Amino acid sequence: MDAMMLILSVFLIVCAVAVSFTKSILSSIVIFSAYSLIMSVMWILMESPDLAITEAAVGAGVTGILFYATLKKINQIDINFYERGLSDEKKQA
Repeated sequence: MDAMMLILSVFLIVCAVAVSFTKSILSSIVIFSAYSLIMSVMWILMESPDLAITEAAVGAGVTGILFYATLKKINQIDINFYERGLSDEKKQA
């Protein structure tokens, strides 16, 4: 159990640092959701299922969806960006 908590703690630190250095907003939302899911697993290991359920539902679920919806609404996320980028690369080649 201690080894698992240590591994999950390392993953939490990696997620926290990755969110800070990620250039893509969409990637940072996904990493933030992963952070919340890892934290909910840690709550389960600490035998606190009520906090784990809350963390998974609010942290990963609702907050991630609200971030995505808000950024989509203000046109900060463009789903077709990657498709256009790939088609532009094919034109150049």
